[in-house]
Amino acid sequence: MRLVVVSNRLPIILERNGAAVQARPAGGGLVSALAPILRHHGGLWIGWPGTIGADLSDCESALAEYRRGLGLQLVPVSMTKEEVDGFYRGFSNEIIWPLFHDLQSRCNFVPDYWVRYIAIRHAFADIVLQHVQRDDFVWVHDYHLMGMGRRLRERGLQNRMGFFLHIPFPPPDIFCKLPWRSDVLEGLLHHDLIGFQTPRDVENFLDCIRKLLPSTRLQEIGSIAICETATRKVRIGAFPIGIDYEHVSRVAASAEIAEGAQALRAQMPNQQIVLSVDRLDYTKGIPYRLRAFQLALRRYPELHRGVTLLQVVVPSRENVPEYQDLKAQIERLVTQINGEFTQPGWVPIHHVFRSLDERELLSYYRAADVGLVTPLKDGMNLIAKEYCACQVDENGVLILSEFAGAAVQMGDGALLVNPYDLDRGAEAIRQGVGMSPEQRRPAMRRLRSIVQREDVYWWVGRFLGACGVTLPSQGGNGFQDAF
Repeated sequence: MRLVVVSNRLPIILERNGAAVQARPAGGGLVSALAPILRHHGGLWIGWPGTIGADLSDCESALAEYRRGLGLQLVPVSMTKEEVDGFYRGFSNEIIWPLFHDLQSRCNFVPDYWVRYIAIRHAFADIVLQHVQRDDFVWVHDYHLMGMGRRLRERGLQNRMGFFLHIPFPPPDIFCKLPWRSDVLEGLLHHDLIGFQTPRDVENFLDCIRKLLPSTRLQEIGSIAICETATRKVRIGAFPIGIDYEHVSRVAASAEIAEGAQALRAQMPNQQIVLSVDRLDYTKGIPYRLRAFQLALRRYPELHRGVTLLQVVVPSRENVPEYQDLKAQIERLVTQINGEFTQPGWVPIHHVFRSLDERELLSYYRAADVGLVTPLKDGMNLIAKEYCACQVDENGVLILSEFAGAAVQMGDGALLVNPYDLDRGAEAIRQGVGMSPEQRRPAMRRLRSIVQREDVYWWVGRFLGACGVTLPSQGGNGFQDAF
């Protein structure tokens, strides 16, 4: 049996440099989880390589080099600029992304986006059909490809198929605003197993089935729900994704990262460092977080000169006007807060707007006294788990949004906040920086134990096991070691 992974993007990024095409590895939890398993057992990964244009022949040399290094097949799906605009930027990120994060006012329900979405999911399905073998397990990932299962079944595919949604699934009153709601829901029910991040997402999905597809039969057996349609029985469950804990914690404990953390702390002496790391996106709640920090400084003057917020924002979709406006809003708030509170020798907010490599990121995690992770809504949020894995001295505090999927697993050891509640956010910051080592260590020890036990390999094993697929347990250093 092989594992066939299908996602919007390949685990590499191809970039044009003049006439040449260069490849570099992509990051992310999905890559770290699945690449070692594919490499060990054999399999293939189907996705878009990030290059625009129908002819991928000039990318073959770069793909071939990475295939050799990874020991697995990479199968590219080509897209034109119009297809990328309609399928990826349009339907996926202007409709599904905001809708599934309960921000329906940001949706742009353009009918042509749906037409492009159908065309691309058919193109992905056709590529799968060209490469799949009889005993392969097909694992489809995320909101970009929710309807592909229907196309594969219509074309006669009998293989076992699983689908995993990495973002939240909304309740019926929000999901029903999608004009193509029944098509999306029915398309998902062509898989044998549908996985979500949290039990809340499962319940929302089941409620949508009850409302929109009343002819189906639902029953719950333990933690798994069974949805019986006219053609199949579909298993539905929650499978929270984890990180490669052993790799992250081992690197974080290295002398190089310890030196990097020490150098960072030397730049902010006698400070409690509060760290936030986010991609530039309106779902991350960065302006609310900055206002909560501002309120904490106004209410608790004892924090002055003793606390610094290190806000890292990773650039994303900077050519989209909405994201340009968000970037400008963040910069205005940082300037305003620093202007209000800066004193000689102390600047309350350090704003970093760029990507960090692994060494820098882990050094930031290890140096931080408090991890401030407060998205408005998130499927899981692996930043929270990475921060805890890097707390090798068990001396950190995690402040976590109750609307992040990670709160289901980590709520017992974290300070939970409603990101819209600035009063509670300010109080949590004061509480977090004021905790003694004796108060911090038991909570952080519990958090690290959870992240270690329920890591990314645990996630893969639980999902595949729920679909009757058994692979030997995996461990290792993740995808990056292949390079």
